[in-house]
Amino acid sequence: MGTLTVILQLIASLSLLVFVHELGHFLFAKLFKIRVEKFRLFFDPWLTLFHFKPKNSDTDYGIGWLPLGGYVKISGMIDESLDTDQMEKPAESWEFRAHPTWQRLLVLLGGVLFNLLAAILIYSGLTYTYGDTYLPIDAVEEGMQFSEVAKKAGFQDGDILLKADTTKLVAFDEDNVRLLLGAETVTVRRNGREERIVMPGDIMQQMMKEQKGFATYRFPFVVDSVLPNMAAEKAGLKVGDKIVAINGQTMYRSDVYVTLHNNPGKELNFSIVRGSDTLEQKITPNEQGIIGVIIRGPADMYQLERIKYGLLESVPVGVGRAIKKMTNYASDLKYVFTPEGLSNVGGFGSMASLYPETFSFEVFWSMTAFLSVILAVGNVLPIPALDGGHIVFVLYEMITRKKPNKKFVLRAQVAGMFFLIFFMLYVNLNDVFRHFFK
Repeated sequence: MGTLTVILQLIASLSLLVFVHELGHFLFAKLFKIRVEKFRLFFDPWLTLFHFKPKNSDTDYGIGWLPLGGYVKISGMIDESLDTDQMEKPAESWEFRAHPTWQRLLVLLGGVLFNLLAAILIYSGLTYTYGDTYLPIDAVEEGMQFSEVAKKAGFQDGDILLKADTTKLVAFDEDNVRLLLGAETVTVRRNGREERIVMPGDIMQQMMKEQKGFATYRFPFVVDSVLPNMAAEKAGLKVGDKIVAINGQTMYRSDVYVTLHNNPGKELNFSIVRGSDTLEQKITPNEQGIIGVIIRGPADMYQLERIKYGLLESVPVGVGRAIKKMTNYASDLKYVFTPEGLSNVGGFGSMASLYPETFSFEVFWSMTAFLSVILAVGNVLPIPALDGGHIVFVLYEMITRKKPNKKFVLRAQVAGMFFLIFFMLYVNLNDVFRHFFK
């Protein structure tokens, strides 16, 4: 049931965003009285599940069977349909090619603009509904636990992150991590003293190669409840107990999980802090590496910062978040065609993995907003068959006052479609390889 929930969430997000994107093209075309022959949600090669054409309308609306996108077919435009018969005839007043370049440019940008608008509306709504809740980075006295890449750069487990260059790091979230990774130096608190670490210029490539991230909070393993008839209860563990070591090795939450997972059915010696006392207790995890406790979450151990926004305050925050997400994602594209980047790109499987197995209203809309940003940025890339490719040809015409050669446009469109098909196959095979062979 969890997998089905994930798949349905991904399909719902993509369906909504594709509809919004195509609606942008459609409404701008209608604004300039350009004929739209088809409006499709999902692709419909060989078969359309449902379609209708209202009386006195030029547009046939429908739903295809392949839930990987959608399209609008605009008269007088060489698009994915590769229908060139119309282009051999004199241009009609209602055709795309008969309209001024500035109008055609807006029609082509319509999908991107609507995806950006959708992201702004969603982020504004989430900001108003949930506000901001974060764990201050210096509230966790245990500091951070770093990956091997971070340790090679000079970080040590237990360091508390303070500043990226001269900017204070407030929380360990996406924005602050970007500041950290883009900094020349990072200041940490180590054993009560401030230390400066010079960041390697290729830290992002190293992280993508290792696929281990940068760091996580070093949370303690504190028992919140004990399950009946399992090893923890039989050993006498109590609510509030803190596991600090196993077999004499200091442990934090993630370490305990790994150790239990790697030692099913083996007796282990636990060091447990209870109040002011430290106890030693032998416990044997079951065959699944479980001892039978539920641990205390960060919200129960630390004081979280909460910020609420009014309706009018939410809009500029939503605008800022959408624009920041867009600029961050656009900036990350420079890594896509590096060896490390190509090994990390993913397709529908990677997108699906971002959704939880149990539905969360907040997570669903957050992911939908982020995918809207991805669609907006991806579609303006100057690749024929994408909106960006068409935009390049219109800009060429605006600058040179000459229409691009129709045969060249057609060949570029075909080449772009082959490139996109190959790229989609590659990223989705990447997902399959990672799932089954890593």
